Amino acid sequence: MRSRALLACLAAVAAGWLLVSTAATAAEGPAPSGQIDFNYARQLNQKAQSGQTLTAEERAYLDRALAERAKRAGGGGGPASQAAPAATEKTGLVPLAQMAAQDRYKGEDGGLYGGGSNTPPQSHLKAAQAQAARIVPLDAEGRPATDGKIVLLSMGMSNTTQEFSKFKELADADPAKGPHLVIVDGAQGGKDAALWNARDNTPVWDVAAKRLEAAGVTARQVQVAWVKHARIGPSRFGEFPGHAKELKDHIAGSLALAKEHYPNLHLAYLSSRIYAGYATTPLNPEPFAYESAFAVRWVIQDQVKGEARLNFDPAKGDVKSPLVLWGPYLWGDGLAPRKADGLVWKREDLAGDGTHPSPGSGREKVARLLLEFVKTDATAKAWFSK
Repeated sequence: MRSRALLACLAAVAAGWLLVSTAATAAEGPAPSGQIDFNYARQLNQKAQSGQTLTAEERAYLDRALAERAKRAGGGGGPASQAAPAATEKTGLVPLAQMAAQDRYKGEDGGLYGGGSNTPPQSHLKAAQAQAARIVPLDAEGRPATDGKIVLLSMGMSNTTQEFSKFKELADADPAKGPHLVIVDGAQGGKDAALWNARDNTPVWDVAAKRLEAAGVTARQVQVAWVKHARIGPSRFGEFPGHAKELKDHIAGSLALAKEHYPNLHLAYLSSRIYAGYATTPLNPEPFAYESAFAVRWVIQDQVKGEARLNFDPAKGDVKSPLVLWGPYLWGDGLAPRKADGLVWKREDLAGDGTHPSPGSGREKVARLLLEFVKTDATAKAWFSK
């Protein structure tokens, strides 16, 4: 029992810090041993994420623990054990949605959908609109009903749940929201993309099921999802494109499992990460946050090309996935305003670790981008609005 408890603690630490929830925890003193007390370090991290200030001694202890955790994640050395780059207000990278067809980033062209385009190929857009037309209020058994529900569910890690919880708050108060729409936060702190893509790891789906039940809805009423995944310590998987390809496979796998759990899931909107140039740990700094957008793009491109594991069309074989599209693109280069909307990411928009959105402005920025998206996107506004 003691060994199982220790393994659980270490697993929580491995899954934490990049993806852990931000509930405030009063940090007790570390163990007297010279060994790192990871439970104490986790408490310090939660304290920092909740907006509290760490002392110099606490910050040094946390940095030491983070370095040791990254070293263990990388098998005792290698890329994952490297220190985080120095915090910076901008990186000089160009947002993917701002890149043109002729632009290149490590061999990749611009545009969310490639070829400099931020809109889906016409055939894919037409198919998405057809899927959107299928979204109607359903009863608990998944049958159309005038008094039924349309469920929008989130999937992902702690950044996702923090941002989506704020979105739910804003959306539920928005007069444009339709009466049939029920918004459920299925994303969970500590649950990175690999856990959503593990058939033998049912807890993430069990927790999501309990949240659906608490909201008074069923799995058969889930018809739309917002999916935002990441990996802990992506440098373990090599420089770009290695880590992005690894993330892409987990995103695709999680979509297949989602379709199994939610048979009426028709549309999934994908987003990549927010700016991480202020990161104070090596667990997911830049350029990994920026490069995660290519993982999202490749998943969508694979579906457009007709990859079987992402098939959404029964006329083309077994349906394995919802149709996938870009949701809001969240990355901006720190204090450099995006051309399209002027989005900037200030230091106060990020929590103490520079990775999670801050409880105030950071979460609200993402929530408002997502709310604007579902109210205006051609495939979303019909199921969101009255």
